[in-house]
Amino acid sequence: METKTLESLQKSPLFAGMSSVEIEIALSGVNYQLVGYAPYDIYALAGMSCQNADIVVSGVLVCRMSSISGKLVEVSRLRAGNLIAPAFLFGKDKTLPVSVETEGEVSVLRMSLATFEKLLRDNWLLTENFIRILSNTNAFLTKRLRVLSLLTVREKVAWLLTEMAAEQGSTTITLNRSRQQIADSFGIQKFSLLRVLSAFQKEGAIRVAERQITILDRSKMR
Repeated sequence: METKTLESLQKSPLFAGMSSVEIEIALSGVNYQLVGYAPYDIYALAGMSCQNADIVVSGVLVCRMSSISGKLVEVSRLRAGNLIAPAFLFGKDKTLPVSVETEGEVSVLRMSLATFEKLLRDNWLLTENFIRILSNTNAFLTKRLRVLSLLTVREKVAWLLTEMAAEQGSTTITLNRSRQQIADSFGIQKFSLLRVLSAFQKEGAIRVAERQITILDRSKMR
């Protein structure tokens, strides 16, 4: 197995607690293939059935759901090590509710569902990790649903800044996405996002400098 592929699998929650040697041994008797996608290629459309167990090896996949009005809302981004659509692999209904598109070149490690099931059956640690992935996915989607459906635009932006600060371990946040992409991830207009950021800055809650935002006073973002 190529070093780059193995390094990506070591980042995967599916192989948590396993050394590179153990991962190679687990996959040694398994049929898999590496599949590449071009930039801005369609990985899957909403309504398609989940037919394979794929793990992202490189690149980013963007998952979007269409609202009743037809507006696309970004649900999540999948990076190296992420198992794609784990909750739909063994469900009675394998229909994907989201469309998935590549952002740049993407490579995935692909197994048939039957092969993936055998892999889990032969390794209890992988089974435990898969169950944990399903639990975390459920928790993530529950939180995401709350943010998208119950919070105001101001609360959504405040939540985003707080989450990013926690992820980056700093009150100074570096934006790795454009304002438009951030707005799309919440299903709001870019103008609404900019208006809230401007209001936060005027109120002394944050300081904005191009792609960096510094949180000055969290209490003023409420």
